[in-house]
Amino acid sequence: MEKPNKEILCTLGPASLNDHVLARLEDLGVSLLRINLSHTKLEDISDVIQYVQNRVSVPVCLDTEGAQIRTGDLPKGKVILQENNTVYVHRQLVFPDTYNINFYPPDIIDLLAVGDFISIDFNSVLAQVISRESNRLLLRILTGGTVSQNKAVNVLDRDVKMPVLTKKDQKALKIGADLGINHVALSFANQSSDVDELRKLLATETFVISKIESINGFMNIEEIASKSDALLIDRGDLSREVNIEKIPILQKKIIQYAKKSGVKIYVATNLLESMVTAPIPTRAEINDIFNTLNDGADGLVLAAETAIGSYPVDCVKMVSKMIHQLAELPHGFSTKELRRKGSFLMVEPHGGALVDRMNGHFDIKKTKPLRVDQTVLLNAEQIALGTFSPLEGFMNQKEVESVLHDYHLPNGIVWPLPIILQVSKETASELKKGDTIALILENTDDAYAILNLEDVYSYDLDEMCLGTFGTNDSRHPGVQLLKKRGGFFLGGGIELIKRLPSEYKCYELTPRQARTIFGNKGWSKVVGFHTRNVIHRAHEHIQMTALKDYYCDGLFVHPVVGPKKRGDYNADVILKSYELMLNHHYPKGKVLLGAFQNYARYSGPREAVFTALCRKNFGCSHFIIGRDHTGVGNYYEPDAAEKLFEKLGNIDIIPIFFNEQYYCNHCKTYVEQCEHGKDYYLNIRGTEGRRILESKKYPPEWFMRRDVSKLILDELKDGKNVFVK
Repeated sequence: MEKPNKEILCTLGPASLNDHVLARLEDLGVSLLRINLSHTKLEDISDVIQYVQNRVSVPVCLDTEGAQIRTGDLPKGKVILQENNTVYVHRQLVFPDTYNINFYPPDIIDLLAVGDFISIDFNSVLAQVISRESNRLLLRILTGGTVSQNKAVNVLDRDVKMPVLTKKDQKALKIGADLGINHVALSFANQSSDVDELRKLLATETFVISKIESINGFMNIEEIASKSDALLIDRGDLSREVNIEKIPILQKKIIQYAKKSGVKIYVATNLLESMVTAPIPTRAEINDIFNTLNDGADGLVLAAETAIGSYPVDCVKMVSKMIHQLAELPHGFSTKELRRKGSFLMVEPHGGALVDRMNGHFDIKKTKPLRVDQTVLLNAEQIALGTFSPLEGFMNQKEVESVLHDYHLPNGIVWPLPIILQVSKETASELKKGDTIALILENTDDAYAILNLEDVYSYDLDEMCLGTFGTNDSRHPGVQLLKKRGGFFLGGGIELIKRLPSEYKCYELTPRQARTIFGNKGWSKVVGFHTRNVIHRAHEHIQMTALKDYYCDGLFVHPVVGPKKRGDYNADVILKSYELMLNHHYPKGKVLLGAFQNYARYSGPREAVFTALCRKNFGCSHFIIGRDHTGVGNYYEPDAAEKLFEKLGNIDIIPIFFNEQYYCNHCKTYVEQCEHGKDYYLNIRGTEGRRILESKKYPPEWFMRRDVSKLILDELKDGKNVFVK
């Protein structure tokens, strides 16, 4: 489905002028970053432009103050003007109060006449000019209210001819030209000569957006459009001159004209106003955005939402979602799709769609029984749930050969590990293609999955070990496991009857569930973390570093809780250590804990890619790869995983590589290297950390948080099995 060619323009301000938000706006495809000169001091403009240009490649647009009267600076940002009071408007700056204020520009008082009715701050206050002196006007307040600073002042029923550009505009445009700015928005374009006047100050290639925010602008739209590259409907300022109920009709007419004339058209004001303070929009706002886009608007302009709002990135995500929904309009969607939660902004599952092989109603009476160990059923379960997407079953011979030799499935999709079902020669001889086999957990009569047998084949185990693990050394735990099983293999599609029992089921999120949670949290950029250990400070450091440096929305901590080798931490204490981190140390709302019911293959670089692809299916966009990730002993070079990722190219999940981490006793933090050198480096390997804990001692605080250490020592004191025996 092709995404509509719609643009998102964002206004910069305190909420968005930081590295994290700017990076996320660029990630989300924002096409233009707007600097509103009405809210930016002249002395700050150069710094703001350069700050943005040094961080993102999204072009900057200067939006002029234009021909508009505004309120001046006010104490605490606002002042209350009482009904029936009189108020002076001064030319010279005064300390404003209930009886004395300024308008901007200061000389505007020369253009106001006795008898003029004036609306202040979008009709918050209505006043009338009742007298004038050389340097001040006297207003009578007809309708009282609260007035904020830098808000619109409108003279009713009379055109006040003002310069197209303020002196500040002219200076700002010169600064912008010197810094390579080639997008400018002209506020209050009332006639084509206004555009001509602006263009005199600009380079010929400058993209000019003329803002239609007055009746005159609407009446002269044809000639304004002929001199402009784009039009922008500012519904807020337009509603100062037009009754608000007429704005929808005007918007439709302007969009229709722009489409007919071939000029781009953008729409601004109150698109997601509720999200200035709330994390989700109103239904009315969503309908407004969709209908505006569907009417033909080429883009939407977020103003306060991204300039001062609490949720600037979420606002952009919401507009992106609505653009995506517009693409679905011609195609419709099924009831099943309506029930699926998540976000199109998330990375797609590997192969394009999550596999779903659940079939809780399968009748096993006519199947052949086959008893298998827990690892076979764990693989069957993860296939059925979509964790191993695009796999739909255990691999046939052609698939295994393709994966071992080329790191791809026969259809060209990258896949690094054979997912196989091994049996003895005797068992294989009793089966044939086309059989329907019930997979029963050994030592029980419980069937958990169905195998629709498509292939029965043999494979040289030494060759498979070399391909999978890079070795056939019998001391390698993966080699041991592979060789102790039979040399024959069963391939075919899986249907899961029921899930395996587990005391950690409340933590075992499926890929669909994880994606639902990410969508609910508004996460689209998620970094995954795979582990077999309790949390220690080096892991915490790389987690937080990845979260911060890659501007991710959240961290998905996903420890393995399946069968482990002797000496590994038991799943229970791993999950407890991470629960402690969630409750007391991790940044709130930034971390999700899940449990991965599977097991380690210890295949080094191949498994690093495999674990990354699994997390991609859960919705992760990034994945942390540590030193000798999923390796064992000295079988793999520390950078072997990085080399394999580079060889495979883009697999739509970004690996974040970390070398060995040291604690620098001078810097008092974790580093890969620093200027102080190895004399200051401290390091405790995982095995050494376990040895310290087993001796009932606290590891140093720089290695493990004291409350995490206490948790483990208390478990040992209570006789719990902290380590696999």
